[in-house]
Amino acid sequence: MWAPNGSAVKAVVAQRYEWMYVYACVHPESGRTSWLLLPTVNVEIFSQALAIFAHEAGVGSKKRMVLLLDRAGWHTSPKLIVPEGIHLVFLPPYSPEVQPAERLWPLSNEPLANRSFTSLDELEQVQVERCRWLQAHPALIHSYTCFHWWPRSLDTS
Repeated sequence: MWAPNGSAVKAVVAQRYEWMYVYACVHPESGRTSWLLLPTVNVEIFSQALAIFAHEAGVGSKKRMVLLLDRAGWHTSPKLIVPEGIHLVFLPPYSPEVQPAERLWPLSNEPLANRSFTSLDELEQVQVERCRWLQAHPALIHSYTCFHWWPRSLDTS
């Protein structure tokens, strides 16, 4: 919140403790994204999120995919169920700047900034609309997530 020097900052604050978590996968080269809004973050829910993503992406015995992840406890748990065809690669500790998906959060949070919502459902609707908008703008996603060092697909034509 911005305010002129010497003036009081005035903002509506709605202190509540309801949560919604945004899960996202990004293919930096194409800008394709996959989004899920879920009620919590834990190993069981992350296992479900991976299964949904694998199904959406058509991953399985004939199509494989590598996911780059940080070392959050729910990413590294031995209880995590990883679908066939998905291979997890972990970043070094404390290195969010090299995780392309980290660049999605400012984009997904943009319509939420400096707003107050009357309910979690209202916030969720705005977040859903934003995620759909971002999915429809892969060039924008590419510009934020495809680092100069990111490996490029081999041209098989």
